[in-house]
Amino acid sequence: MSTKNKAKDIEDEVIQDTAEKTQVEQKETESVEEKDELTLAQEAVAVEKDKFLRLFAEFENYKKRTSKERIELFKTAGQEVLQALLPVLDDFDRAGKEIEKSEDEALKQGITLIQNKLTDILKSKGLEQVEVNTADVFDADIHEAITQIPAPSDDLKGKIIDVVEKGYKLGDKIIRYPKVVTGN
Repeated sequence: MSTKNKAKDIEDEVIQDTAEKTQVEQKETESVEEKDELTLAQEAVAVEKDKFLRLFAEFENYKKRTSKERIELFKTAGQEVLQALLPVLDDFDRAGKEIEKSEDEALKQGITLIQNKLTDILKSKGLEQVEVNTADVFDADIHEAITQIPAPSDDLKGKIIDVVEKGYKLGDKIIRYPKVVTGN
């Protein structure tokens, strides 16, 4: 073989090696670019997934909050009407005490029947009387003290001596505090 042929073969080998190296480098660059694109895409998906989860949790909290508000609204929807009827209930209590002095049994039965019917209707709507007895300890969260008088005995100091007006609650919420007289 001539030196020209050898030189050409060497040149061809160098060109071929260079071409192979270039192809390998291109493949590596492409795979690095693909990995970078894949990593970027995965990061973007993670960010979007986080946004979605936060939005979903926020929506669930909103649903729970509005559901609780709706239930609370239904429980106390008739509060104003019931509060307006409380003086009527008080009047029936006073009338019942005065009618007991009367001799007319039909009148007593009629008033008692109407009073019981009104009381039952109000109870069915969730109205309950706040239980207060004399000699109970005064609690400012539950009772409304309208006056203080000297306690008839030492054991009644700071306790309820008389109940002037009954208190009522609707569900767990007190809508009218019992008015009491306390001993000091």
